[in-house]
Amino acid sequence: MTDAERALWSKLSNRQLGGLKFRRQYGLGEYIADFYCPESRLVVELDGGQHYQEEGKEYDALRAQYMSAMGIRTIRFPNNEVLANLAGVLAEIERSAKGPTA
Repeated sequence: MTDAERALWSKLSNRQLGGLKFRRQYGLGEYIADFYCPESRLVVELDGGQHYQEEGKEYDALRAQYMSAMGIRTIRFPNNEVLANLAGVLAEIERSAKGPTA
């Protein structure tokens, strides 16, 4: 795991975030999600630099379409945002997981 993944997992594991169950490195069809909350059908992806290059953007768009077709929402955060603003990232994840579209 990257430093950002470790930091986020330390707050998502064991239902620490709003009682939500998250799985790490969870297989969904042909893809592996960084983090997945089955009860809210939410994938959380953390992005390093490769995701901002054209090839990475195209791959991420296809992946998001695939997840959406399965009824799964995807939210993304840059690694540096997780490391610099973990509380804000956690608040956004909880809002997304418990929001009206969850």
